[in-house]
Amino acid sequence: MAPAVDREGYWGPPTSTLEWCEENYAVSNYIAEFWNTVSNLIFILPPIYGAIRTYKDGLEKRYLAAYLCLTAVGLGSWCFHMTLKYEMQLLDELPMIYSCCVFVYCLYECFKYKNTVNYPMLFILITYSFIVSIVSNFCLMPHFHLSIMYGTLVSVIVLRSVYIVLWVYPWLRGLGYTSLTVFLMGFFLWNVDNIFCEKLRALREKMPPVVGAVTQFHAWWHILTGLGSYLHILL
Repeated sequence: MAPAVDREGYWGPPTSTLEWCEENYAVSNYIAEFWNTVSNLIFILPPIYGAIRTYKDGLEKRYLAAYLCLTAVGLGSWCFHMTLKYEMQLLDELPMIYSCCVFVYCLYECFKYKNTVNYPMLFILITYSFIVSIVSNFCLMPHFHLSIMYGTLVSVIVLRSVYIVLWVYPWLRGLGYTSLTVFLMGFFLWNVDNIFCEKLRALREKMPPVVGAVTQFHAWWHILTGLGSYLHILL
């Protein structure tokens, strides 16, 4: 049952397996979770700029793919938080898997000759993405399994990045550590939002709407992880 503070809006009752701490349709009748939705602009606008610069500078297509995948994450998350529909939830979660696979490919190909393709790694990552997509459609607990799959990819990305900035390109440590720190800050606020949701909702009822928006920590998770991911592509 949805909390009493939640309202029913344009998209009808939620069908997603997840609902976040933001009150439904509190700001707009057309957007279920307003702040969780608009905060996805950090996933959309900077990567579009990065993709344009990548194309103009003639960089490899794998970097263009990384920026576009990050944009796809933002668009999917926008649709999910706007509607709270299960189909849109998959549109949010699956691009996270796909984008991480692109990041893994970029990181493990950073010492190769320019304009060559690692087909075995591509096959492994595409197979991994395919398996995750199948599991998410037929599993009774898709978010649980997606979290494991996503966490595995993030762990690979972090370990590979630490190796690169410690022993290969030490002059990139500042950028690497900044990216990781910003991402971890977002992960911390994501947990605060989940654990203390009831207290946060009670606090917002006593605060002016604009001030209460600062306590929308899932939106901050979007902002910080979007920024951290953008910095990681620069790395």
